[in-house]
Order: sequence, then structure tokens, then C-alpha cells
Amino acid sequence: MSVFTVARGIYDVPYEVGVVSVAGGMVTGNSGLMVATGASSAVGRHDTVVVVGGPQALVPCNQPETSATLQRLAASTPRIASVCTGAFYLAEAGVLNGRRATTHWRYAPLLQSRFPTVSVEVDRIFVNDHGVWTSAGISAGIDLALAMLEADFGPELARSVARELVVYHRRPGGQSQFSALLELEPASGRVRNALAYARNHLNEALSVERLAEAACVSSRQFARIFLKETGDTPARAVERLRAEAARPRIEDGLEPIESIARDVGFGDIECMRRAFVKLFGHSPQTVRRMARAHAASLN
Repeated sequence: MSVFTVARGIYDVPYEVGVVSVAGGMVTGNSGLMVATGASSAVGRHDTVVVVGGPQALVPCNQPETSATLQRLAASTPRIASVCTGAFYLAEAGVLNGRRATTHWRYAPLLQSRFPTVSVEVDRIFVNDHGVWTSAGISAGIDLALAMLEADFGPELARSVARELVVYHRRPGGQSQFSALLELEPASGRVRNALAYARNHLNEALSVERLAEAACVSSRQFARIFLKETGDTPARAVERLRAEAARPRIEDGLEPIESIARDVGFGDIECMRRAFVKLFGHSPQTVRRMARAHAASLN
């Protein structure tokens, strides 16, 4: 909601934002926060409806009134979306039938098994399938809202709102839900320190010796500990970090690919191309084309 209210309050964007539920009244969230809502039937035409999730969303067929309300709203609303497990509400109402969608990675397999007509894209921040938007975890809802704002009023305003909210503008929908640092999950502080050092010095030469120095251990000991704790070699981990740093810049399309390759430490575009094909299944050029096609679909 903050994306839309900041756009309205600071930049005079003509959004009217409200919270509704089936019956209206006070609704208690699973964190204990109570929210005042209006009855959905008493509110006029909606341009955008964003459905939030929660534990109850995972219980099948337990809220027929919600499904009926969403079916009615979907029939008359140009844009309908969900955040996190809110996708289960949309799927229950039949809104996602035959469409691509995503949800939090933990619940994506359940969404796919329960609703086989939905094409669940597990590793996506958000998905827009012809006006039906779904996002992954809660923070991905901010990315989705920024993408909606960009579709409505352009990228400059979306960037300005992102700066006000002090968030990244904006993770593209195709970006992975997982970060390399989270996936590596080293147990020791020394290896974590070395990875953090690597992420902050990607455009420099990052030999095993240099990373070992950041971890305050010998090179041989570092290589052994790193492989044991992460299941990967330092060189491959650095390659993943560099590719992860490069991908959003590739998708933004504002910089030459060659400059990005040098800036994140690949040295040349061929090294980055090999890393992208290995890690993402596509070359940087293809990733950029796909991002442009996705952006065009928002307009």
C-alpha cells in the first residue's frame, strides 16, 4: 500500500487507496495488527485489486464468500493481483486458471499440486499474465506494486517512489526469489565475512588468497572450509555473486552489456556470457530481450 500512498501523497498521483474485506469491519492479521476495512460490496468500481494472503489462504475451500467476491471483482476489475499466499485465494476463485503465476517458494509446490491448471513459476519475484499479477513473498509485493506504478505512470516516477521507500528499484519480475548468499548459507562467521567481502569488491580480482585473507585463515584452510560449508568452490561462488549483481542491470537495459561485465568483475562479455548460460540458461543478450518483452507487456 505504501507504494501507492507515497505516489499519491508526495507526487500527486490520482490513486485512491482503500482496504476492503467481504463483510467489512475490523480484521485481525496473523501478526495481531487490527485493520479497519470497508465492505467490498459497498465500494464502487475498482481499477486494481490486490489480495493478501495468510495462513487461512492455505486451507482449501474454507471461505466460499471470499471466492465468490473475487470472482465478481475479477469480472469487472482491469487488474487483479495477489501478494504471497494470496495466490491461493485467486486460484480458489478460478482467476488463475490457464495462467502463469507465482507465490512464496515454500508454498509454490502446494499451489501447483492443488491447482494443476495454473502454471506456477516457482522462482520468480512476480508474474504478470495479461492483467493478473501474482508475487512471491511479502517484500516481493513491493516490487509488484512498483511495477504497477511503472506501468501506470512510467519508470521515473517508480524510481522516485522507490527512493522514498528506500528500496531497490526495482527487482525485475524474472529475478530469482533466492540470493546466492542465502543459498550458500555458510555456518562460520569467517566464510560469511569472506563472501560479504567478495560481494563488496566484485570488480576486483578475488583470488582464494585474497578471500582467505578476508576470512583470516590460510588459503588451504579457507578452500577446505569453504567447500565443506557451502558445497561450492570460492571461484564458483564469486561467479554466482557477479552474475547475480549483473542480472538486474542487464534487465534494466540502461547500460552497455560490456560495461556491466567489466564493472562486476567478469572482465569481458564472453566470461559473463558463459556464466549466465550456466546459471540462468540464457545469455545476457537474451535476458535483456526477455526483460524488454516483459516491460512491453506491462504497457
